Amino acid sequence: MRTTTNNQRSRQSLAIRSECIDINLFAGSGGMAIGLSEGGFSPTHFFELDSFCCETLRRNIQSKRPTLVGTVHEGDIRKVDWSPFVGKVRLLAGGVPCQPFSRAGKHRAARDRRNLFPEIFRAIREVRPAAVLIENVRGLLRDGFQPYFEYILRQLQVPSIESKHGESWRDHDQRIRRHQCSFDYRPEYHVSWRLLDAADYGVPQNRHRVFIVATRIDLPIFKFPNPTHSRITLLRTQLSGEYWRRHDLKRPRKINPTNNGQAPLELDDDRLPWVTARDAFLGLAEPSSRESEKCFNHWVIPGARVYDGHSGSDLDWPSKTIKAGVHGVPGGENTLVDENGKYRYFTLRETARLQAFPDAHLFTGARIHVTRQIGNAVPCRLAELIGRTLINAIDSNGAKTSEGRKKR
Repeated sequence: MRTTTNNQRSRQSLAIRSECIDINLFAGSGGMAIGLSEGGFSPTHFFELDSFCCETLRRNIQSKRPTLVGTVHEGDIRKVDWSPFVGKVRLLAGGVPCQPFSRAGKHRAARDRRNLFPEIFRAIREVRPAAVLIENVRGLLRDGFQPYFEYILRQLQVPSIESKHGESWRDHDQRIRRHQCSFDYRPEYHVSWRLLDAADYGVPQNRHRVFIVATRIDLPIFKFPNPTHSRITLLRTQLSGEYWRRHDLKRPRKINPTNNGQAPLELDDDRLPWVTARDAFLGLAEPSSRESEKCFNHWVIPGARVYDGHSGSDLDWPSKTIKAGVHGVPGGENTLVDENGKYRYFTLRETARLQAFPDAHLFTGARIHVTRQIGNAVPCRLAELIGRTLINAIDSNGAKTSEGRKKR
């Protein structure tokens, strides 16, 4: 495993001697880490296999305007020796690779070699973190995957019950169930989960993702933060004209998207309006006409087209889900419909803003690699809110980083 250390920021010790280490697994391009940093955590160890993601992480650690601080561990998570971290980890967080559960994938779930939930379990079992944060796609909740999802939740409750060599996950699950039915059963972790729409938390994008939080048994059960923004409030501000005045625009005759028979606009709602793509792009310079190092991922991408079922995003609405393009970004995805009804691709910097990345965070690699990095990221703003709620629960309880390893 290749490790790169940032020598320029020596005040942030990268040696594993702290009693409060926060680790980011499957770190990608750093979206979750940036958000968790803003929320009060200090992720300083980033584990990632993709070389382009690792270069992006290093670039933003070593930048004159760094957005991250820490060490990049490049390599296969299956080969990581966790023993140096035992008893020192406060948070273990990661967006587990989603391809086995994505609607665009092969739907192989536990049978897919890219399913790395077992590696999350191994890391938890060995380092005994105070808390765990996991993100994955909505497809994880499909009916066909429900038994495996429930197995994930049960394993998180008692990670010390290790799968035996060659044992199927179903047989392992049966052993966990029997243990949980025993007279003296006591879970090792409290486990909570929610399906969240990022737009409900101030991210300018409709993005539904599953979040799972496990807190050690000596800590409170985690309660997800309440939504801060709402669709109804946005529609109300657009219908009243407030939204258009704020952008110094004339109110259009037709407001799109319509309410579509959902909750009535008269419903009381004290939340802020959903953030739109237009809101997100405020202050962003005009894109460069061609790709160059100086345009910080902000250049015109030609060739945008749309197809049935894949229309572009509305400028005055949160964007559709930004896609990673692992299976190819289909026509109409990652595109915008402008005021004249014309379609164009979002620039890479625009998609980064739709994921709530700071402008100082730069991405390396060709367009296909940057598209994947941004599309796979956890929106920074959402990670920040979850992180702030979680760290408040940990700090208010005065938790130690480890209660010691348990073996069964």
